[in-house]
Amino acid sequence: MAAFLGVLASLIIPVVIVLGIFILNWIRILSEYERGVVFRLGRLVSQPKGPGLIVLWGNPIIDRMVKVDLRTVTLDIPPQDVITKDNVSIKVNAVVYYRVIDPVKAVMEIEDYHYATSQMAQTTLRSIVGQFELDDLLTSREKISEKIQGILDEQTDPWGIKVAIVEVKHIDLPPDMQRAMAKQAEAERERRAKIIGAQGEYESATKLVDAAKMMGDHPMSLQMRYLQTMVEVGAENNTTIFFPIPMDFMEALSKKNN
Repeated sequence: MAAFLGVLASLIIPVVIVLGIFILNWIRILSEYERGVVFRLGRLVSQPKGPGLIVLWGNPIIDRMVKVDLRTVTLDIPPQDVITKDNVSIKVNAVVYYRVIDPVKAVMEIEDYHYATSQMAQTTLRSIVGQFELDDLLTSREKISEKIQGILDEQTDPWGIKVAIVEVKHIDLPPDMQRAMAKQAEAERERRAKIIGAQGEYESATKLVDAAKMMGDHPMSLQMRYLQTMVEVGAENNTTIFFPIPMDFMEALSKKNN
C-alpha cells in the first residue's frame, strides 16, 4: 500500500506542476491603462479585455492576446530636410502626442501603429512645411502645427489613433541665411531708430513754434522768460558778467531803427 501511494504521488506531482504552469499561462493581469485584444484560433474574440484579471482558456495553444497601451505617447520626429516655398533649404523637427483610442483597429488595421505613425508624421511634416515661405514658418509656427495635427489625425484615424498635439520644435537655417536675417534685423532696428529720432525732432520743433507764437502774442511772457534766464545764469559759479537791458529800451531802439 505504501509503495502504491508513493507511485501515485510521483505521478500526481508532475501533473500538478504541469497544470500549474498552464494555469499561470492562462491568467493575465492588465493595468488600468492597458487592454488586451484576444485571438482564438486566429479569429478575433469579441471586445478588448481588461483592465484587471483576464483568463485565457486554451492559452498558449488556442488563445493569443496582444496587449495595447492606451496612454499618450510622445513621438519625437527627427530633423527633416525641407525646401520652403521660396526655395530655402532648412531642417525642421517636431514632436507628436498621440494615443490609441481603438485597440482592435490598432492591432487589426496596421502591423506596427507606432512605426506607421512616425513615418506618417515625417512625410506630413515635410509636405506641409514645403507649402510655406520662410517668413511664414518663423512667424506662424502655431498655425502650421495645427494644420499638421489635423491632417495627421485624419490619416491615422483608420488605425484607431488619436493625434492630440503636434508642435514644431526647431527650424534650423543655413549659416548664410542666418547672416542675412541678422543684417535685415539690424537694418530694421536702425530704420526704427531714425524714425523715432525724426519724430522726436518734429515734436520738439512743433513745441518751439507754439512757444514762439505764444510769446509773440504775450510780450510779458517773453520778459518773464528773460528774467528767469538771468536768475539761472547768476546762480552758477562762473565768471560770466550779465548786463540786463530793459525790454522797453529794446523796443524803443527797434522803433528808432525802423
